[in-house]
Amino acid sequence: MRKILILNLVIISFLSCNQQAATKTSNNNVIDQKVDSLLQLMTLEEKIGQMNQYNGFWDVTGPVPSAGDAAKKFEHLKKGWVGSMLNVRGVENVRKVQKIAVEESRLGIPLIIGFDVIHGYETQSPIPLAESASWDLEAIKKSAQMAAKEAAAAGINWTFAPMVDISRDARWGRVMEGAGEDPYLGSKIGVARVEGFQGDDLSNPYTIAACAKHFAAYGFAESGKDYNTADVGLSTLYNTILPPFKAAHEAGVKTFMNSFNELNGIPATGDKFLQRDILKGEWNYEGFVVSDWGSIMEMMAHGYAKDKKHAAELAANAGSDMDMESYAYVNELASLVKEGKVSEEHITDAARRILRVKFELGLFEDPYKYCDESREKEIIGSKEMHDAALDMAKKSIVLLKNEDNLLPLKKNGQKIALIGALASDTNSPLGNWRLAAKDNSAVSVVEGMKAYKENELMYAEGTTLYLGETNFPSELVLNTTDKSKFNEAVSIAKKADVVVMVLGEVGYQSGEARSRSKLDLPGLQQELLETIYKVNKNIVLVLNNGRPLAITWADENIPAIVEAWQLGSQAGNAIAQVLYGDYNPSGKLPMTFPRSVGQVPIYYNYKNTGRPGPKKEVFWSHYQDETNKPLYPFGYGLSYTSFEYKNLKASISSGNIEVSVDITNTGTVEGKEVAQLYIRDVIASVTRPVKELKGFEMIALNPSETKTVTFKLTKDELGFYNNQREFVVEPGEFKIFVGGSSDSNLETTIDYK
Repeated sequence: MRKILILNLVIISFLSCNQQAATKTSNNNVIDQKVDSLLQLMTLEEKIGQMNQYNGFWDVTGPVPSAGDAAKKFEHLKKGWVGSMLNVRGVENVRKVQKIAVEESRLGIPLIIGFDVIHGYETQSPIPLAESASWDLEAIKKSAQMAAKEAAAAGINWTFAPMVDISRDARWGRVMEGAGEDPYLGSKIGVARVEGFQGDDLSNPYTIAACAKHFAAYGFAESGKDYNTADVGLSTLYNTILPPFKAAHEAGVKTFMNSFNELNGIPATGDKFLQRDILKGEWNYEGFVVSDWGSIMEMMAHGYAKDKKHAAELAANAGSDMDMESYAYVNELASLVKEGKVSEEHITDAARRILRVKFELGLFEDPYKYCDESREKEIIGSKEMHDAALDMAKKSIVLLKNEDNLLPLKKNGQKIALIGALASDTNSPLGNWRLAAKDNSAVSVVEGMKAYKENELMYAEGTTLYLGETNFPSELVLNTTDKSKFNEAVSIAKKADVVVMVLGEVGYQSGEARSRSKLDLPGLQQELLETIYKVNKNIVLVLNNGRPLAITWADENIPAIVEAWQLGSQAGNAIAQVLYGDYNPSGKLPMTFPRSVGQVPIYYNYKNTGRPGPKKEVFWSHYQDETNKPLYPFGYGLSYTSFEYKNLKASISSGNIEVSVDITNTGTVEGKEVAQLYIRDVIASVTRPVKELKGFEMIALNPSETKTVTFKLTKDELGFYNNQREFVVEPGEFKIFVGGSSDSNLETTIDYK
């Protein structure tokens, strides 16, 4: 602590010598002055050290490493050659590494501590795709705020979230980590999460720095395979991929992460066009860019860099400011600067960006501000965290089908058969990114439904889902042969009034490196579903999954289907409250559900083509063996009540299009509806999609109540990027659609001049 106090005094002395300091009164300018003063004290190697991030490399409660790679990293830490560490968590551990950086290095520059706080720290909220299904921006913001608060209590001050990649391909496992297929919705949710993580004041010890990732086009990986190549044109890049990143930047996100994929032949980590021309040039972004894990080194495997030194040169010149676990910068950059292959200005600029975030976090004022043991005990796993997780989980559930009002379940006298290994699973609801969660800490569906004691509940596993153990780095081995548990499930189904079947994906079947070539129910679950259907057709199918699934048979045969995703620590309670009607579901799908994997990629905002159809002849854009229509469209979701839209009106005022519509609750219970506004720019200099989401609002309605909802379409909503990368708003005919999903047919037309 003494060293950092001395450092602050030195910085202050530099400031007092600067004649401009007195005229710069804003906090940002003061921080910039401090950063510039500190940079004057730093050697080239210390600046490069700020660009170096190491994973936790030893048990800080044990002996100091004395040999091997860990010993070398330890020496770098003491020299001030480490700017950040990740996967060091818990106040005791964070304090230990911070103490070395602050009290043993020459300048005592504090570390920024990173961790994958994706949808919670120890207490898990729903996976991000599930949260996106709520379309509730305030709830999503609060969820990120709670995650930040809990992570900060554990010593973390930087999260590698939100992921704002747009993806139209459910085969890609990381769709679970994003907001789905739409750039407008994705932008709004990205901003909500940034604001939740960072708050209004980053120096507040309950906030953490956020990271918009992965820059860019990671969600467009060919064939849905993780880490694969992406190849898109400028129109798709600027109009679909980049908008959520730009929105996150404008919301003040402090860091960006580049991506594993190459884009149009250039690995994103070494892509100057993305990082220097667009992000730091066109957008004037002042935060810093961190590589993804080892992605600098991986440019060798791409065939873009000949060795690690060449990779460091390419990445630094392209604008990657911090090296996550490639060891390329710390080992190679100094010699590259001396050889004139990387300018020292690039090094200074990167260090400046990183130091600025550390000052904004308040780490120079108090490097141990995130190391409060009392906060750690009070906040982590608290009732406040679990209450927030439960609220978010209920809002994330989507009702896909409910024939004959099979739902909600009756609370008295029903015999209910609960079937499925996932129904008793207390690990899978935690999802894929649950690194700090306690194993088997989620509330299961069995536990949630047992709270409704008036009904007789019978449980059977039905089938084992996988063989062996599941964990983050290992492939999952599915059970495809053992049907020995079918008979018990059939037996209780025969006795039941209603069967609730919880089927879907194990928690580690979605997420990073979890691509799938099939989107059906994995293993023996489809056969189990059909077997139970033969003896009892009153089935409620509850899906636990991290991506859209192709469940066409279920849609054709099962009367009630609930999309319950992987809902986190309070999953079972949330599902039970929805099934029994204590909470009326209002979620809407953030991704299109295909009928079959052959339709993928499938998305609502497609282009019309020159032969749209349908036609009586074969010469139009379609499949021979499958309809073009999805199973469930983007924005779709039912309620225990019903809603009617009417009186759609549109007019032009002060250069904006003003839209109004009346919505009536035509059912018998109170409900919430997400009213959605879509447009189509009919004729444009660059072809536009058949529909584009440009507004939404959630309203609550009592039975028979009507409310008028209004929307305003400004130039921001009406414009697009042309092929010269210019944002333009072109006059002409616009179609306007309003309804409860992207499939709405309530429309009007307006001539915009």
